[in-house]
Amino acid sequence: MSREYFDSSDEDEMDSHVLVRPDRDTQNRCCGGKAWCIRDICGIICAILTWLLIFYAEFVVMMVMLVPGISKYPIYSYVNIIIYQTLAFLAFASHLRAMFTDPGAVPKGNATNEMIKHMTFREGQLVYKCTKCCSIKPDRAHHCSVCQRCIRKMDHHCPWVNNCVGENNQKFFVLFTFYIAAISIHSLTLSVYQFVTCIRHEWRDCSAYSPPATVVLLLFLIAEALLFAIFTAVMLVTQLHAIWNDETGIEQLKKEQARWIRKSRWKSIQSVFGRFSILWFSPFTQPSRKSKLESYLYSV
Repeated sequence: MSREYFDSSDEDEMDSHVLVRPDRDTQNRCCGGKAWCIRDICGIICAILTWLLIFYAEFVVMMVMLVPGISKYPIYSYVNIIIYQTLAFLAFASHLRAMFTDPGAVPKGNATNEMIKHMTFREGQLVYKCTKCCSIKPDRAHHCSVCQRCIRKMDHHCPWVNNCVGENNQKFFVLFTFYIAAISIHSLTLSVYQFVTCIRHEWRDCSAYSPPATVVLLLFLIAEALLFAIFTAVMLVTQLHAIWNDETGIEQLKKEQARWIRKSRWKSIQSVFGRFSILWFSPFTQPSRKSKLESYLYSV
């Protein structure tokens, strides 16, 4: 990244770039420009693998443990079915929102005299310019080599959601880690209980599948649930700690000196989740945006 004084001496250099407006910025977009998507094969494989693991847990929990027990333990089965299906749906929805939401990409090639005048920068004012995507680099923005864009308030690039975690989708990523951790713990609890039940009673009566198949399915689910519970819980705590201190993962890793005015802890949380309400836990709502120009170029 380079720092430049944009004044009259830079006019020839700046005029060589084309001003890219929001409605014409189509890189990393699909579905006619309506959805954000990263064409990274590693990220796509990781995202598909995430879905497959969720569907596997869904199959074992429903078809091996809960559905066969409806006739014997209806209240236990129905209550756990409702809880698990709700958490699984919210986890899947949060993953899709984190994956297909623009994390806060700065438009390429917007470091032009026209845009600088539009932003009312003073002549000779020091602003940052990304040499890789030729864009005005807002405070706390970092360039992602996978997305090939500068991302406002970038925390990190996550292959599991095939996207950067930034200003616009950090809430969805936090919810994704929260709900995955929740269904992992729930699956782990159900699996242990199923094992105890099968040991105390006849194995043939505790599952619709043969005892060896039941054991293999449960053991694999326990290993998966334990691994994901630990991994997502650590990610969740890390994200909440960063939000609490108004820092990103990159800023913590690089130990960057804050050039921005730090928010209070409550304001920092509100900038990600919005005002306190039950909607904090919904992947279908997003905190209100700033003005069009601020949300286009600057971090919260």
